[in-house]
Amino acid sequence: MYRLLVAQVLLGCWSVAQPFCPSQCTCVYHGRSDGTGARSVLCNDPDMADIPVNIPVDTVKLRVEKTAVRRVPTEAFYYLTELRYLWITYNSITSVDTGSFYNLKVLHELRLDGNMIATFPWESLKEMPNLRTLDLHNNRLTSVPVEAAPYLANITYLDVSSNKLTTLPSDLVDIWPPFSGALQSANPSQKIVLGLQDNPWYCDCRISKLIELSKMASTPVVLMDLFLTCTGPENLAGVLFQRAELNQCLKPSVMMSATKITSPLGSNVLLRCDATGFPTPTLIWSRADGSALNNTVVQESPGEGVLWSILSLHSIVFKDAGDYRCKAKNVAGNAEAFITLSVDGMETSMQSPKVTKRPDVDDKLVDQTVISVTETSRILVSTSLSTARFTTRDAITTQSPLPPKKNLGPGGGLQRSPPADRPAKVPQSKSLLKNGQSKKKADIEGVEIVEETSDSAVLLWTSGGLPSDTPLTVVYFPYDAKDDKETFDTVLGQGKLLLEYLMPNQMYTVCLVTKGSVSGKEQCMDFSTLDNTRDDGQSKFMMIASGLACVIVVPLIVVLVYKILCLCCKGNSSENSGQEEDLSKETYVKFETLTMKQRTLNGQPNDLWARRQTQESERMLLCSRSSIDSQMTYKSDSSRSEYLC
Repeated sequence: MYRLLVAQVLLGCWSVAQPFCPSQCTCVYHGRSDGTGARSVLCNDPDMADIPVNIPVDTVKLRVEKTAVRRVPTEAFYYLTELRYLWITYNSITSVDTGSFYNLKVLHELRLDGNMIATFPWESLKEMPNLRTLDLHNNRLTSVPVEAAPYLANITYLDVSSNKLTTLPSDLVDIWPPFSGALQSANPSQKIVLGLQDNPWYCDCRISKLIELSKMASTPVVLMDLFLTCTGPENLAGVLFQRAELNQCLKPSVMMSATKITSPLGSNVLLRCDATGFPTPTLIWSRADGSALNNTVVQESPGEGVLWSILSLHSIVFKDAGDYRCKAKNVAGNAEAFITLSVDGMETSMQSPKVTKRPDVDDKLVDQTVISVTETSRILVSTSLSTARFTTRDAITTQSPLPPKKNLGPGGGLQRSPPADRPAKVPQSKSLLKNGQSKKKADIEGVEIVEETSDSAVLLWTSGGLPSDTPLTVVYFPYDAKDDKETFDTVLGQGKLLLEYLMPNQMYTVCLVTKGSVSGKEQCMDFSTLDNTRDDGQSKFMMIASGLACVIVVPLIVVLVYKILCLCCKGNSSENSGQEEDLSKETYVKFETLTMKQRTLNGQPNDLWARRQTQESERMLLCSRSSIDSQMTYKSDSSRSEYLC
């Protein structure tokens, strides 16, 4: 009795020690003669909604089939370290997490066919280094990215048939022989099986290698179905892969016109980028920091596989300096290149003008403008490379018929020059006479305007023996508009200044004054800006006048020539007709017959039978009235022979 009780206890403990099998699954243990075995688990309950978590840890093969499972969660099989075969087929799975197959180091076969998977986490394959079979057929995959290539290199059976694939990246096809270049010396009989049928393949250069693979007679790659067909484009719809002829894709290459450009401030700059590749790549301009550009971009393709692009930068400023990126992209890949733009010029910072009223000037304001100029580099006169045009003019002298000049007054203000009938009184600055200082007379020489446009001018001057670092104030304003003046502070040794933002066709006065000098008339001068609109108007008028002259004069010339030709032709025809009439009169004559009988010709009477050429003797005969009829008519006793000639 005691022994029977011990046996029952041991049997109960053994049953408890056995691995627990989920209630919705069937667990089968396959023993071997050597005492080892393998456990397989089948879960096919239609009401199962989740992957079971209590599967025995010694399971080697797990099948989850025809259930309501819709998702494979993260680390769903983490504890199944001995799992070699995992079949999750013909369920309702739409989502597979990236870490779903974590820790399946010995997994050899993974089948997920018959589900509704649209996106597969290809990077999860790196958790299964021994995986050789991957079955994804009859799903909803739309693409296999090129990033999946490293994870599919060891796969010997890949089935992606009956999906929605239209193409495969060229780099992905390169992992299979003969494109991979790998030698099958270790196991020459090893084949790679690909299932690609029943997909809407779009036959272009992206699958050119795949089409080439299907045409090879002997290759380690075996296609499940050799009769793969193209769905697009329209001209290749229904054509077998083995009969399609496609060009291979070519990754784009980019070449810039230059790697670094330095251009003056305010000029126009053209940045050019050329790209080659097949199919013809697209070009996109952007700043190196990723900011978008609103500049004009012109693109042209001189032929298939080549694209030219030009980025236009108009009136560049300092913020336009930096790196610009030109990126080319096509289905085979992308490439990019950079170009650095540097802006050369002078940067100025302007403060608001401060206007003060002097009590000693009656109803007149003297403006004092404070402008701080920060000189970052040399002053460079620049214009637009493609649109601006400088016209060099002679400096305007005092003899030109211009309004009177303006001179600098006390305190740096401006005042009009006095009339010519009385001498000018130039007030002196009180600050110069303090502390017993004497006046220091040093005038600026060579003040002139050398270049003028409709909105700018270049001012040149030379120092009159003063140091080059002597402060210099340049004031310019429209004539008779002193309230609208501009003032710049610089040094005497600079010798050049660009006057910008001027009004076209406007008279201006510019004055220069140095600290410690007495203003003279040679320190101010007048100039005017050009009026390009007037020249354009005159050009347009001349073009219109020339066109009207051509329209009116050319028809008149044609009519006149026609009339002359008509008159010449008419004169020739009249002369010829008159000669013919005279010739007929002299050649033919109608005369009376010598007998009373009427001559007949071919049985018909003919009065003109004698029309013929006559000689001089015949003319004498015809003139005489010696015929019988004449004698009967004119004969009398006192008559005599008469002649009509």
